[in-house]
Amino acid sequence: MQEPIVLLPGMMCDARLFAHQVTDLSKDHAVMVAPVSQGERISEIASALLPILPPKFALAGLSMGGIVAMDILRKAPERVTRIALMDTNPLAESPTSAAAYEPWIVGARAGRLDEVLSDFMRPEYLAPSVARAEILNQVRDMGMALGPEVFVRQARALQRRRDQQSVLRKCKCPALVLCGEHDALTPVKRHSFMAELIPYAKLEVIADAGHLPVLENPDAVTAALRTWMRQPFVLK
Repeated sequence: MQEPIVLLPGMMCDARLFAHQVTDLSKDHAVMVAPVSQGERISEIASALLPILPPKFALAGLSMGGIVAMDILRKAPERVTRIALMDTNPLAESPTSAAAYEPWIVGARAGRLDEVLSDFMRPEYLAPSVARAEILNQVRDMGMALGPEVFVRQARALQRRRDQQSVLRKCKCPALVLCGEHDALTPVKRHSFMAELIPYAKLEVIADAGHLPVLENPDAVTAALRTWMRQPFVLK
């Protein structure tokens, strides 16, 4: 059997984010969805996950999950057999973007998490679609289930995140860089840049999708992940 697949969800999302991928890929792969909520720094979250992950694994992360995936690759490259980075960002927060989290943190602590989540994941971040409202409701439900304390921890972790460009340049395993064509939060141009940093990387742009292609066009994402899993290992 091929190596197990570890999926890391985005901020304020849980395993429901990957429902389609888990259902399909688990037909012939061991699949695990791991939380990215334990720690106030990306490094802490990655360190908390490593002891519970398989000895070797294929690693795929979306948005914040992709940021944690890059830090896992930094800490334990010998354990990551292949990596998929979806709708994410390898750069550190700028002072301006880091400061933008503060009103959301205040709102979450003041009992206004529902309002914060609506402002955090806006409709324009997704592709124009009749399903957009339903997807936003799914994201809201996941966020409300996780609660305000998780929001604050994850926001702090993102504010303090490190630049991962050097990690990507050193990557020597099969790599997929995937993005929805309408992603207005982490646009295609950013993913082209990431793919250029990583040796052997393949860039996949998903049609009819924005920042959450796993929900917006799940069939296309799952197909891309299956192709990624069939890529031969790169000599290290």
